[in-house]
Amino acid sequence: MLLMPHTDWQWRYNDAYGVLSVSLGSEMEFLTPYKAKLLIPDALENMEFSVEHAKFYIDLLDRVQKRLKITDAAAVQITLNATAAHFMLKPQMPKSWFFEASDVCVYADMGKVFELRCAGERHLVMVVENGLQAALVMLLGKECDLGDGKRLGQFDTIKVMHNRLHEPRINRQTVAA
Repeated sequence: MLLMPHTDWQWRYNDAYGVLSVSLGSEMEFLTPYKAKLLIPDALENMEFSVEHAKFYIDLLDRVQKRLKITDAAAVQITLNATAAHFMLKPQMPKSWFFEASDVCVYADMGKVFELRCAGERHLVMVVENGLQAALVMLLGKECDLGDGKRLGQFDTIKVMHNRLHEPRINRQTVAA
């Protein structure tokens, strides 16, 4: 079942868990992984889930469903986290040095899925915010080890230059006739 925005949705900082949440009505709350140090000051106060937030969420939900073969629940989870990241996270500087450069120039459109390559491993990410030279991406997989004890967890974000984004490898099956 897909969750669609309602007028009673609100952004809240959940003190009990120490993360940003979205109140989805009187009985449901969605917890993001984003802690206070990553958030803009307004995100620490109750704030309405605005028309702009709802429009972004609905548009991105549609893109996620077309680009990824996942359940409705997973699509909602990805989209709510991406909406939170897009509107509520502090700006970041690019940290491209963790990832291998690509030989191909890509168009980093919102909601588009790419791979980041780090230490011989491939990690699926989705563009949450696109700039002229860099994009803020959200990790879709479980974990990405950056080295030196640093790692990204699922739904964590990192800003990278466009030349670090690789088109995802597509598994193709050949059927013999």
